Amino acid sequence: MAARVLQQCVRSLARPSLRLCSGTLAVRAVAARTAAPHRPLSFAADSRRTRWLVQSQISSVGVSCRQYGDLPPLSLETIKDRVMYVLKLYDKINPEKLQTSSHFMKDLGLDSLDQVEIIMAMEDEFGFEIPDAEAEKLMTPAEIVQYIADKKDVYE
Repeated sequence: MAARVLQQCVRSLARPSLRLCSGTLAVRAVAARTAAPHRPLSFAADSRRTRWLVQSQISSVGVSCRQYGDLPPLSLETIKDRVMYVLKLYDKINPEKLQTSSHFMKDLGLDSLDQVEIIMAMEDEFGFEIPDAEAEKLMTPAEIVQYIADKKDVYE
């Protein structure tokens, strides 16, 4: 039984209108068959199971490989806005005292554990890990913005 279902799947892949594209099935339109109507897939009941049957070749669909969207490109301004937003949400920072030049320990009264938590929040926000040796040097929001811009190749 399972062998017959597998054979039907292999036969359906061998049709000229179906091809494999980067490991995923991609249905391509056949230019010569644009007049053929598209009929949907249907179920046909077998004695023990239900299986898919293709009633006709799909010729009116032109689908290629999947393409996924991404976030908009970063700029120095968007990086700065995101860094400041994360810092304003941190409960030990007074948002009125926060500036891009504010030193975490001298100006804002934070300790080294708070600075580590801030770096971890930045890692979560921007999706990459900051090594501990580099994280120790990041003491102001401006330094964090510059570090992220350097790592993400943002120069505008």
